[in-house]
Amino acid sequence: MPLTNYKFNYSFIKNYNKPVILFLHGFMGKIDEFDEAINLLSDEFSYLNIDLPGHGKTQVLGTDECYTMPYIAHALINLLDELQISKCFLVGYSMGGRLALYLTLHFPERFFKVVLESACPGLATEAERLARIQHDYHIGRKLIRSLETSDFEEFLSNWYNQPIFGDIKNHPKYELMLESRLQNHPLELDKSLRFMGTGYQPSLWEELKGSKNPLLLLVGEYDEKFIDINQTMADICHHAQLKVIKNAGHNTHFENTSEFVQHLRTFLA
Repeated sequence: MPLTNYKFNYSFIKNYNKPVILFLHGFMGKIDEFDEAINLLSDEFSYLNIDLPGHGKTQVLGTDECYTMPYIAHALINLLDELQISKCFLVGYSMGGRLALYLTLHFPERFFKVVLESACPGLATEAERLARIQHDYHIGRKLIRSLETSDFEEFLSNWYNQPIFGDIKNHPKYELMLESRLQNHPLELDKSLRFMGTGYQPSLWEELKGSKNPLLLLVGEYDEKFIDINQTMADICHHAQLKVIKNAGHNTHFENTSEFVQHLRTFLA
């Protein structure tokens, strides 16, 4: 996919002679998603943060296909080429983790090691995918209504009531995270959900079995659904290891940043 179909908003923090980490945020996140982790890592690495299509200030100049996983993956590889990054570390959270897995399976030579936080290889069966597409369609309609009725904040509040997020709403910096999420646009989020959602993406389960790149799977101890998924991932991929982060649900890098960074530092060393 030509890079001309995208106008990526990104931040590239260069530290002399330090390898690059490419960070990919989750659904409704944006370029500042991993700022706290980067602050703790300091000058140990260089950092590339991107607003993924449908999020933040990134603009999609092409058709709706430009919101799909294969198109975005190719565009990111082209961006790495433009920035003269031949190889880097890769960290992805949730939706960004699914994209990170696609990248490492299709462009393994471009990444040293890959960290997947609360991610999955998609849905294994057609029936599951169709059910998820229907589910995401209804979520998308709620997003559109939030735009029409100016209750996007209420939509976000309901979103974080989901069991996978555990106790995130009681986190002392939850309101700051909410403020960042509110800077996204519901219409663009709807496109991301429809074309990058778990139901729409191709299943990566079979390809995962043959993955040769070292993978670190991170999940929160309160996120039982993704603990089960990631345990299965670790069981079928010999190059994957699973770590469970304490006192966290789905968003481990937000709820327990210090332990998240500790695992990154150890794995990427």
